[in-house]
Formats: sequence, C-alpha cells, structure tokens
Amino acid sequence: MKVMPEKVSLVIIGGGPAGLAAALEAQRQGLTDILLIERDQQLGGILNQCIHTGFGLHYFGEELSGPEYADRFSTAFTTAGIACLLESHVLEITPDRVLTVISPLGIRKIAAGAVILAMGCRERPRGALGIPGTRCAGVLTAGMAQRLLNLQGMMPGQSIVILGSGDIGLIMARRLTLEGAKVEAVVELMPYSSGLTRNVVQCLQDYEIPLLLSHTVVETHGRERLIGVTLAPVHPQSRKPDLAQTRFIACDTLLLSVGLIPENELSLGAGVVLDPATRGPRVDQRLGTSQPGIFACGNVLHVHDLVDDVSREAEQAARSAVAFLNETDLPAPQADFSTGRLPDQHLAAPAGWPFPEQPSLLPILAGPGIRSVVPQLISRDRIPETLRLAFRPARVYRSASICLRDGQGQLIIKSQRRILTPGEEARLTIPASHWPAVTAGHWQLSIEV
Repeated sequence: MKVMPEKVSLVIIGGGPAGLAAALEAQRQGLTDILLIERDQQLGGILNQCIHTGFGLHYFGEELSGPEYADRFSTAFTTAGIACLLESHVLEITPDRVLTVISPLGIRKIAAGAVILAMGCRERPRGALGIPGTRCAGVLTAGMAQRLLNLQGMMPGQSIVILGSGDIGLIMARRLTLEGAKVEAVVELMPYSSGLTRNVVQCLQDYEIPLLLSHTVVETHGRERLIGVTLAPVHPQSRKPDLAQTRFIACDTLLLSVGLIPENELSLGAGVVLDPATRGPRVDQRLGTSQPGIFACGNVLHVHDLVDDVSREAEQAARSAVAFLNETDLPAPQADFSTGRLPDQHLAAPAGWPFPEQPSLLPILAGPGIRSVVPQLISRDRIPETLRLAFRPARVYRSASICLRDGQGQLIIKSQRRILTPGEEARLTIPASHWPAVTAGHWQLSIEV
C-alpha cells in the first residue's frame, strides 16, 4: 500500500491537460519531489469525453482528438514516474500551503513547498439561470450531454434546443445531428456567437442548424419530460426579453451552453485574490497568485479556447513554481499536523513576489473595449524579455487597434487587428524593445477604432 507523503516540494491539483503539462515541465526543470492530485479515476480531465478532432495543431503540429491529446501527456506522465493520487479530493488549502486531502487512503495533511492550481472549470447550471418552468427531465448542460453520449453511449434526446453558443454547445449540435437527433436551434442571448468562428461554420452552418442571435429561452414546458420551450427576442442594449414576440418550439431536450466558471473554491479558501472579470486568480507575469508559492494555470485561471494554450501556460506555471522553490532555498516545509499550519518562518515570500498592488507591482488594467486581461500585474523587478497578454474583447470589432498605454497615456505598443470577437481570446506580445522604464503607475490595454 502506498503511503501518502506528508511533505512534498510541489503539489499540482488537477490531472487534466494543465496539471499533466505542469508536472512534466517541473520534472524537466530538475524537480523530482512532485505530487499530482486528481479527483477522477483516470488522468486527462475533460479531454477524455471530447472525441472530436482539432486538438494539438499548435502544440504537436498535428490534429488529434481529445483522448489522443490526453493520452500523449498521460503516457509521458506515467513513464516519468511522477507520484499521483487518483480518486482524491483536496478539501482545503491554507494560505501557508497545507492541504487537506481525502483519498482511498483516508484523510491526510500534506505540506507543500509550492502549489499549482489546475482544477479547470465547470459549466453554469440551470439553477444559476432562473428559467421559469417545471423541473422536468430533459434539461441538462451540454458537457453532461457530451459525457452521456461519448463515454456512456446514451442519447440525451431526439429533438434538441441548445441555449447558448459556447464551443461545447456548438460541438454538441454537430455531434447530436450525426447521431440522428434533430437540433431545432441554437439560441444565443448576445448579438454574436460566444464560440469560435470555426465551430459556428463547421458545426452549425455546415449542417444547416439555425443560430438565433439576440434570443433567449423564457420558459420550459413539461411535467415528467420536457415537451418544448418558449423563446423570445431580447433588447440589444438591456438584454431583456420582449414577451410580446414569444414563440414555442417543441423539443424533448434543452442543452445549456451558457458559460464556464473556473473552479476556485479552493483558491478562495487559501486567500487567493480573484479577478471579477475572469473569475480566476489575479496573477503576475509568472502566474503567481496573491499567496506566495501558489500558482495558477489553465481554465482555473481563465477560460481558454485551445487546449494547446493551456499546456503552454501550465509549463510556464511549472517553471515559475520551480524557480520559487529554488529562490526560497528551503526544503519541503515541516508542518505542525496538530494544527494544520506551517511554522511562521516559512510564510515569508522571497524577494520579488509581493502582491497585490504594492510599489514593486505594475497593474495592467482592462480599458475601453476589453472585457478581461491576463496577467493583471507585472513584478517590476522581474521584467521578462517578452510579455504576452491574453485578453477578450467586450464586443465585436472590425479593423480595430489594440493599444497598450502607460499611466500618462503614452503609447507602448499598438497592434492592428482585422476582427476581434468575445468568442475568441486574443493575445498581444510585447517584446523587450518596446518596454519603457517601469516606474510607478499602471498600464492600460484598450481597443481603439
């Protein structure tokens, strides 16, 4: 029987694409004392149910299905011999990096020198939407329908309406059509799709599935099983439905694809500061959170469009975590398991890791036209040679410019873009040659037309 370690240099929470990539990169950086904790029975995370292709084009240079992409990382992980706990849940992380873990081995405490958060995200459920109607069968999230169909071979229904045009919903529209179901419509509250353009084309237009923009479901109908939904157009500014123009669509299933929420309950318990726009931790350019030694990557940080970007970001988090461990020059911390806390001398952060807004940190603000930006801070004493900002536009823009300005309004860098849409995360690279003297104040990212 394996004995759960009580002291580990690096603990990674989550065995999906982010956690696997982080663990492998940490080992490549020379770290051997690594523990990955995954709540499922197998590694790979959500990729195991994503049987469609389109993964790996950027990371591997070839097109893979979700299980194939996951298998490459999980096979490398197993071959590397990195310690792993499956079917294990982290119940709590304290600010001083002591984890409470429940597993088939029981409940134990683990003191970590550094922690990487890679828990991913979850779907917004029906209860968060407040759609009027009975609580009949046939209303479920798109991800649950994907799991039922792809992993368990169960059709969720035959006549489908999908609320929300997120990527999972778009992909399921195609998947269900291929399995013989009739997708009556994809209904989107906003005047634009919230998914990738390629998925709108390949999953809806190629199969002649209607996309109803600026519409929403205002009521569900049925007692034991859903028999239909009532739709209404919404006002373009207020987003309130016009109940004078409702229409009924008969269906036996309503799939919800209305947004993803980063899994940050553990982060909050650890005292990590969250960003209200991304709902993930606020981080600096090394993906360090407000708690020294705790890093975040993948969809727990901000929802990504491509798993390839998740893997690259996770590798960056791993390099930062290993650097943190090397800079502290401390062994895995010794915990007082009677209290679940670490000695006070282990709470001090090494130079260069202050957080949040302190004189040595430069905030990056989301200005006009920007919904969110990551990272939100730059450590002035750790300026990288190249900084990459990930951001989402607040609306659709055509022939616009991405502008980064300093606190005095001086332009740092400007990038022309043909089209920007909230459904596709954009990136801005800032080479060292464009960096002015980093002094007091802030930077602001904005879209200018």
